[in-house]
Amino acid sequence: MLKSTIDKATDFEKRFENINTVMFEDSQVASKAVAKEIADLIKVKQSQKQPCILGLATGSSPKGLYAELVRLHKEKGLSFKNVVTFNLDEYYPMEPDAVNSYVRFMKKMLFDQVDILPENCYIPDGTLPKDKIASYCSDYEKKIEALGGIDLQILGIGGNGHIGFNESGSLQNSKTRLVALDHITRVAASKDFAGLSNTPRTAITLGVKKIMEAKRVILLAWGESKANIIKISSEGQVTNQVPASFLQEHNNVTFVLDKEAASKLTRINAPWLVEKVTWTDRLIRKAVLGLAMHLNKPILMLTDADYIENGMSDLLAELGQAYDINIKIFNKLQHTITGWPGGKPNADDSHRPERAEPGKKRVLIFSPHPDDDIISMGGTFKRLHEQGHEVHVAYQTSGNIAVADEEALRFANFVIDYNAKFDIKSEATEKIYKKVVKSLTDKKPSEIDIPEARYIKGLIRKGEARATSHFVGLNDDHIHFMEMPFYETGTIDKHPLGEEDIQMTVDIIESIKPHQIYAAGDLADPHGTHKVCLDAVFEAVRRLKEKPFMKDCWVWLYRGAWQEWGIDEIEMAVPMSPDQVLEKRHGIFKHQSQKDGVVFQGSDAREFWQRAEDRNKETAGLYDQLGLAHYAAMEAFVRWHF
Repeated sequence: MLKSTIDKATDFEKRFENINTVMFEDSQVASKAVAKEIADLIKVKQSQKQPCILGLATGSSPKGLYAELVRLHKEKGLSFKNVVTFNLDEYYPMEPDAVNSYVRFMKKMLFDQVDILPENCYIPDGTLPKDKIASYCSDYEKKIEALGGIDLQILGIGGNGHIGFNESGSLQNSKTRLVALDHITRVAASKDFAGLSNTPRTAITLGVKKIMEAKRVILLAWGESKANIIKISSEGQVTNQVPASFLQEHNNVTFVLDKEAASKLTRINAPWLVEKVTWTDRLIRKAVLGLAMHLNKPILMLTDADYIENGMSDLLAELGQAYDINIKIFNKLQHTITGWPGGKPNADDSHRPERAEPGKKRVLIFSPHPDDDIISMGGTFKRLHEQGHEVHVAYQTSGNIAVADEEALRFANFVIDYNAKFDIKSEATEKIYKKVVKSLTDKKPSEIDIPEARYIKGLIRKGEARATSHFVGLNDDHIHFMEMPFYETGTIDKHPLGEEDIQMTVDIIESIKPHQIYAAGDLADPHGTHKVCLDAVFEAVRRLKEKPFMKDCWVWLYRGAWQEWGIDEIEMAVPMSPDQVLEKRHGIFKHQSQKDGVVFQGSDAREFWQRAEDRNKETAGLYDQLGLAHYAAMEAFVRWHF
């Protein structure tokens, strides 16, 4: 069982966490551990000739879990014939065969791949007339009760702390019911529905009461985007504003987390407050910078009393007075700042983040989507080229699903008008045009685009990316479009990273033989495009690391438009002047299909150029707040050592 094979939180940790939380290296390892517990439970119930009642969740969090259960069935003979499942929720209204229905999700991920009996799979019905929902929900609960309750309930968690679709404000005794979805929840789901306007406003959800009655609850959370709500849910007060916090009062619950989701827990983020620690350079930097920001003081203004009153007296005892520690950390942070991201030729580089030699470097920038390069490191991108380095950019995916239908129609119309103007006769063009117009006009919300429409959308993104690279100063032979196959599904859900994707990445690195590689280090969504593209780069570098040219290759990670590296993590900060900030904005504007109503806006109403500017200004502001030089903006990087 999971609880008996994984150490529970110590008494010290319980000072902060009111729920047993278990951290794994990554979501894959964690999912396997949870799958083993479920498999063991199923087998125990089989030996007792009893049904195993599972409460199941949907979304990205349990995908790895279901994949492992399918593997155990196919390779280890795990049978699901005694399993009865009750899903947490379903959008309303929702047809069972719709692209985003949870019926379809569960069939694809689990039910159709194991030997569970179809009549044992219960999922809320999204097709009911409204006046029938209340009685249906009551019957749903009675079915659970008739089977003796849920043996093990799997949960995910929303950004606002919802479990199931029990949104903020849900009561602990709430029953299965029709609910209105919170705006935050709808925004998070909008990427699956091609925009907020197409996203359902209501759903049927199992109530908090039935979740709390489950004999065992396991909540899964992956990625940095879940870190804040995990901390609030497990360490904060029990409140109906954060329904997941109700689980503090359950007697058999475990939060199963990857490193990123656990990163804000006190025992991870500030372990010196929990137990005696070994003060490494990284931990000292994290503690001191965190203290300075908490007190809103420059580093050099911190006092012995500040350290002592904030649980850091051990650091003083080990290293001496605050004055000396402050200077050490101040200097380390100051040395991260450089206007020469490719290294400054013929200069002392002992206190610079990059090597001086070779003076002219080959640089390869990987961009997961066709605009991540300019959004995330546009100032650095331009400076590398201006400082004489041989810069290449590799656009890893087509980005086609992020183009609105009307944009595709506009460009298709342009081709027809162009041909007509210059008397270019092409029956094939007319045929494709009519096919695309019909498909986009008749397409239901969230229905997959036909290949021709996707290709047109990809061409739009390719043209914008090329325009940006030209704006920076690159020639066409330094612009590479990879179009990695894992991405080309036409939906948010992608194929797993495949050998072809990795080999493409290996090939481009080997052909350029870079001294610097830049890659998107966004870990917010472990199943997202950025993370998959990063995994491809990591695996390619590992395969190539014994090659002679790789001995002189450094890998720098940037962040996307959604977040920035923590101040204690930054190893290179490239400052920008006000004019350079404006230049970067103009580069981002080349991506016209991503302006004025982005398909995948996320929870942030700002446009991408605004997010990027604000994020870069915030980073510069932190350096200023900590007592360093004041710049208009800064782009930040972390080095990955392979």
